Order: sequence, then structure tokens, then C-alpha cells
Amino acid sequence: MLPLAVTSTAGVRVLLLGAHCDDIEIGCGGTMLKLLSRDEQLEVDWIVFSSDAERESEARTSAAAFLTSAKRQNVVIENFRDGFFPYIGADIKDYFELLKRELEPDVIFTHCRTDRHQDHRVISDLTWNTFRNHMILEYEILKYDGDLGRPNCYVTFGEEICGQKIDVILEAFKSQCGKQWFTEETFRGLMRLRGVESGAASRYAEAFYARKFVLDGVSAGQASNEQRSRQHRLQADVHAYGT
Repeated sequence: MLPLAVTSTAGVRVLLLGAHCDDIEIGCGGTMLKLLSRDEQLEVDWIVFSSDAERESEARTSAAAFLTSAKRQNVVIENFRDGFFPYIGADIKDYFELLKRELEPDVIFTHCRTDRHQDHRVISDLTWNTFRNHMILEYEILKYDGDLGRPNCYVTFGEEICGQKIDVILEAFKSQCGKQWFTEETFRGLMRLRGVESGAASRYAEAFYARKFVLDGVSAGQASNEQRSRQHRLQADVHAYGT
């Protein structure tokens, strides 16, 4: 196990990508709360690809609660057809090309490439296809399909952040509370399990797949000096394991 703790997030730009309106919160909400509790200089682009009027309202309420202390926040809720991402992939690909021209993130959180939900896989594949010289962390979503894997990167945190994440999700997403899996026990249980796996003294963690992780910055010519500097300033208690 290799613990990493960098000193500051000042000026770091984070891109969060979620297929559906609660994916980002479930997958990496605790990590964002921890980063923002350490430093208010994070610049965050929060993009959700599928919604309707009710879900969009819920998503904006939730994002505002998670990003209260961000230096800059840009929350975008799109309305690509839920469940049909593989069949409208060209349109979503065009959207990613726009993101590539407009954004230069330092770290990207996206879906896991082995996620069994078809919409999640499309977003993961297009993330890697579009952003070639970026730090990408793939988050997990617990579901009926039983597709949880063996992650190799963990962000640890304590009861306060764990409870805050759960409270915001359950309060914001009232439309989902009738689903049998959408409960406090589900969210806490997964974070506790990942806390055990990472040996977290604080008990809880979120898990990610870090498929490419360059510890000493990016290669010459792949990024500007400013971007290389920012990549050294990302702060979290990250426990990274070899794949």
C-alpha cells in the first residue's frame, strides 16, 4: 500500500462526469467533500448526461450542497435519453468533443469501464477516448447486477463526511427513495467495506480504479508548466494499490 498526501489543491480543476443525476454523488461525493474541506480553491465542472425536470431539480440541489465551498462551480445537466446511450453514442461523442475544447481538467472522475449499466460504460469509454493526458479515476456504483470489482485506489474519510454524503443524497433525491437499494445502509455499507480494504483508521473510504497513475507528473510536452504544477497540488489521503 502506498499512501499519498499532497499539500494543497490550490488551483486544481476537477471534472466530474455522471450518466445519471445521482451517480457523481454516490460514486465520489465523499471524496469531493474531503477535498473541499481541505481547500476552497478547487474549480469544479459537474456534468450529468441524463435527466428529466424532476431529476434535474434534485441534481442541482444536491450539487449545490456538495460544492458550497468550491472556488468555482459549473453544474451542467443534460437530457440524453436514459438507458439508450449506446444507441445515441455519436451525439454523446460530439458532446465530449465540445468538452475537450472547452475544459482542461487536472483530474477527472468518471464511471468504471466494467460497469454493467450500458449508459455508465459509454461515459467511461468516451472519457478515456477524449482525455488522453489526464489523471482519470473511475468510481463505482453499487447495483443489482453485482458488478463491484477489485479497486486499486481509495480515498479515506471519517464519520462526518460519510454521514454528510448520505444525508445530502437521501434528502436531495426524493424520487429515488422508493427503490429498495437506495438506503442509508447501502451507502454506508459500501463505504465501510472500502474502509476495511484500505485499512482506514477513519473507518470509511470511497474506491476508484486508477488505470494510469503517473506519480512524478506528466511527460514533457504533454502539458503546460501550469498544468504540471497543478497536478502536484492535488490533495487527499489516497491509498493506491498496484493492479
